[in-house]
Amino acid sequence: MPKYLRTTLATATATVLAAGLLTAATGFASAADSAAAAGNGRQGDFNGDGYRDLVVAAPVATVDGKKGAGAVTVLYGSPRGVDAARRTTLSQNSPGVPGAAEAGDLFGAALAVGDFDSDGFADLAVSAPNEDVSGDVDGGTVQILWGAAGGLSGKGSATLADPAPSQHDLLGSALAAGDFDRDGTADLAVGASSSTLHVFKGGFSRAGKSAARSAIALPVLGEGNGILQLTSGEVTDQGYADLVVSAYDKTAPHPSVNYYLPGTDTGLSGARAMRLPGGYITAIGDVNGDGFGDLVTGMHFDDRVPGATKGGKVNVIHGSASGPRVDLIDTITQESGAVPGSSEKGDKFGYEVSLGDINGDGMQDLAIGVASESIDGVREAGAVTVLRGSPSGIDTTHNVQYFHQNSPGVPGSDEERDLFGGEVFFSDLNGDKKADLTVGANYEDGGDGAIVTLPSDGSRLTTTGSRFVAASAAGISTAGAPQFGSIIAG
Repeated sequence: MPKYLRTTLATATATVLAAGLLTAATGFASAADSAAAAGNGRQGDFNGDGYRDLVVAAPVATVDGKKGAGAVTVLYGSPRGVDAARRTTLSQNSPGVPGAAEAGDLFGAALAVGDFDSDGFADLAVSAPNEDVSGDVDGGTVQILWGAAGGLSGKGSATLADPAPSQHDLLGSALAAGDFDRDGTADLAVGASSSTLHVFKGGFSRAGKSAARSAIALPVLGEGNGILQLTSGEVTDQGYADLVVSAYDKTAPHPSVNYYLPGTDTGLSGARAMRLPGGYITAIGDVNGDGFGDLVTGMHFDDRVPGATKGGKVNVIHGSASGPRVDLIDTITQESGAVPGSSEKGDKFGYEVSLGDINGDGMQDLAIGVASESIDGVREAGAVTVLRGSPSGIDTTHNVQYFHQNSPGVPGSDEERDLFGGEVFFSDLNGDKKADLTVGANYEDGGDGAIVTLPSDGSRLTTTGSRFVAASAAGISTAGAPQFGSIIAG
């Protein structure tokens, strides 16, 4: 779920069509790693077989000759994890999916998973933010693909009505699902090119009509500002999903600003919005076992930006009963403890982050993508650092793991500009209630993209039983650098 500095996805599309490389320069928004009570269906289980599934997007995929149209692939979980043999690949040219594949639509640029119709199956919200809608260039669209016993399909898919088409473009530039009002149904938060957040209340009809809708105006000023990323998760211990909004503010010292919106009985509260330190990549989870969700933010940019650290850094903002504690922030760099490597300009430490409990101890562990790390002289091959949660927070000294494609047992090999670690995502893919790690190599084989899964053995991540899924194996055309694996949800 790479989310890099960009003013609009429209600019990103121009980059895609001109150069074929999006994630290294700009990027996409993505679904949250976790969310409190994301509806009453099994989390990420689209076919109801008891195993969490994995959604892997290729938003720049060529579909029937349309460059940048975009596609998504669902890899179904099993006792052996995921593989390319059990999958569904969908685009806007798939039967039942609304619209048609068109150049530059970026179908799959943002994803969110939740049981939106409360039928017990997880559903997928997917956007094509550069879709032209009724003459509105780059108006954007958000669709819901329904889960069912046979898995995810385009059958009966619904398009959400744009609540304010004349007030923004790029509807769906960011998505997040969560039970923001604690009523047991999954709500959907939707961002666009404006600073207004749209929230669709859960209990959706199969036609895509939500139970209610609200709009929250964020205090982001200036023309051209908009929402970059949405991350849901429980920060307090009240059972509500809260939301962190990353927005673009060109008037700020650093152009990314973050706001925390708490969940309440009436949904997300804009009146209680709290401004947080900047940074692009956010994950929410309890890293120290105190019952409160902590916020992890990656700041992968170099020292050219005020407040940044050469090579990148990660901030952990501790949670509390009243929300994030901006007075209690831990900072992690490649100089911290036993973290491998050293802080070098352009490493992009913190390019992506994800939280998951590898060993079931109740404390979330942290995966950090270092997508532009050079390995043994191979430029931008990329790597992933895994740090463990502990009662004192993220432990940078003990049980540190480090993976790249030349690590023993990791499929593939280090190649220039693979960007291994351009996406990291924790989820339980084999039903053992321990978090497995999926890593995106966004530019594997010149932009085709690929994913690598690293399962938990119950105490740590292992390469035994690891999987490598290339774009072609997932049914994605390799024409035009599709960047399969640049966004992952489930």
